[in-house]
Amino acid sequence: MNKGKISGSLRTHLLWPVILIPFLAIMTIHLLIADFKTGLISAVYVICYTAIALFLYNFNKKTVMANLINYAIAYNEFTKLMVKELDIPYATLDAGGSIMWYNDAFSALTGESAIIPEHISSVFPEIKPGLFPLTPSESSEGGDTDRELTFSYGDMYLRAVLRQTSIHDYDFSDDMENISLFENSDTFVTLYLYDETRLKEYAGRIRDEDIVMGLLYIDDYDEVLANCDELTRSLLMALVERQIAKNMQELDGIYRKMEKDRYFFIFRNKYLNIIKENKFSILDDVRNVKLGGNDDIRITISIGIGVHADSYAKRYEFARTAIDLALGRGGDQAVIKDGEKIIYYGGSNIQKESNTRVRARVKAHALNELIVAAEQIFIMGHKNCDADSFGASVGIYRIARALERTAQIIIEPGESSAISRFIDRYNENSYYDNFIISPEEARYKMTPDTLLIVTDVNKVSLVQCPPLLEQTRNLVVIDHHRQTDERIKNPVLSYIEPYASSASEMVTEFFRYINDGIRPRPLEADTLYSGIMVDTNNFSAQVGVRTFEAVAYLKRCGADITRIHKLFRSDPEEYMIRARAISNANIFLDSFVITTIPGTGNTPVIGAKVANSLLEMKGIRASFVLSEYKSRIYINARSIDEVNVQLIMEKLGGGGHVSAAAAQLDTNLDAAIGRLKDTISTMLKEGDIK
Repeated sequence: MNKGKISGSLRTHLLWPVILIPFLAIMTIHLLIADFKTGLISAVYVICYTAIALFLYNFNKKTVMANLINYAIAYNEFTKLMVKELDIPYATLDAGGSIMWYNDAFSALTGESAIIPEHISSVFPEIKPGLFPLTPSESSEGGDTDRELTFSYGDMYLRAVLRQTSIHDYDFSDDMENISLFENSDTFVTLYLYDETRLKEYAGRIRDEDIVMGLLYIDDYDEVLANCDELTRSLLMALVERQIAKNMQELDGIYRKMEKDRYFFIFRNKYLNIIKENKFSILDDVRNVKLGGNDDIRITISIGIGVHADSYAKRYEFARTAIDLALGRGGDQAVIKDGEKIIYYGGSNIQKESNTRVRARVKAHALNELIVAAEQIFIMGHKNCDADSFGASVGIYRIARALERTAQIIIEPGESSAISRFIDRYNENSYYDNFIISPEEARYKMTPDTLLIVTDVNKVSLVQCPPLLEQTRNLVVIDHHRQTDERIKNPVLSYIEPYASSASEMVTEFFRYINDGIRPRPLEADTLYSGIMVDTNNFSAQVGVRTFEAVAYLKRCGADITRIHKLFRSDPEEYMIRARAISNANIFLDSFVITTIPGTGNTPVIGAKVANSLLEMKGIRASFVLSEYKSRIYINARSIDEVNVQLIMEKLGGGGHVSAAAAQLDTNLDAAIGRLKDTISTMLKEGDIK
């Protein structure tokens, strides 16, 4: 309908009597030809019919038009009244976001605070001016300009729906007041506000009532209580279980003992934040359990928790994964697995050495079987291969040769100067022909049945050649670093002992359990000895009885300490770089020392040496050396026994060992120093560093 004219199907309906007139005229002509008298009578009737039809058409047109106008006006008023009294707050905005009109519900919600043409952001700050004019978002389909926002407004939680519309979709020809509002734009925005306060409240209740599953293990149960009599053991376990029961009672949870050293527990999700805030105080409660002032017996626990899985079975599987991570990181800590997200708590204490070799013997026998069954064996350490990674790889190579199997060590040619002198010595001996293979060649030769043994690393991104992990189903991991959520998945054999000084020590222990005992050659003994010496900073950190037993064994096998020390002597240029780095060191927060090394050569290796040297200063709890190498910033962190530097490096995306860790950052030196200082300060404030 336009400018008082009737069109469309309604006009066709009104014209039907008029449309019949030509047909009646043709009929009359035929009658006149057939019978003039009859045709004449028909002509009179047709003339009368035509006059009446034309009269009725003009009369009905005016009547119908008047009725349609009255109906449209009534409908328009009804629509306006319905929108105005709609329970959902509704407003019309111009393209820039200024309010043009709003209904009673909007007025009641805002308390008459919206004044035309006030901008909507002055009423709801979350609807920012920069949102207007609405443009299609990257995730929209078909150029959709609709927007949804959720925000708090007083005690309410609102969902706002903004919808942009063109004025050409509407006919404003009879409403000049409205059309004048769009002088500067041909679009306007409608705003709908939905109160989702109860929905959010109910969702929160459902989330709070969700079930959290967890596993609690007592660390090294048999070893810790091995020297206790039955009465002492019973009393200690009663005290430990009392602490567990007390903490579970505070969480309104229940627990059940599955085995003598393992518990299963559940509680509601709303208590999860409580134990997060107190940083799992149950760890300290159990650790402080003593009997008669006896400090020699210290019991610790590990906790794994699974949350937000689709099913209870998967939630329990999350808890199993979390407890495996906690144990793989040395125990005395809690791990929460929330989907793909892993959160660690505790683990700041230096782990006590395990005196039992049962695990080493079991793992050695399993490795023996895997090597004997393998047709092809590759051994791989981490990037920027160091003495420990190379030493452990050489030890595995010796085991494979003793079992009459051919093995090769994967190393990128010219990658690391830290082991170049060792490699030169191996290249001089024909016994070690084809001893080393490049990652590219290994990828070409790798088959699904190839046995790939990874040493001194369990983080996927740090291995020498990550794609190789996907090319075989026979993976073995031997490492002494704590596990992270980026650990190598699904190995057929995993031997990770965070208390061990080095991977070289772990491999050295294998020798006495394989093939009725094997002995490394003097050159191999030198390499293994060097790996232990470097990772322990000349036997001053993370050493135990088993460490010295391993080096004594290597000494009996021909390791020459003098020869080894000559291999580690620095070039004059490197020595001067180390001296300058030490002289430029700065003390941070009275007990942390930070310095940098200019980008010359393989600075991460030099950085490790500088970090060890800085620990000789009195009062220093941890040292950090930053260096630039291959467009990345490398951080070497070292401590003796007061600070777990691995936790600090994990915050920066790295990892390592409790007393020796590292991280890599894609930034510049100044920014890296700033991030390191902020991380240390935050961890001190939150109690993660004691």
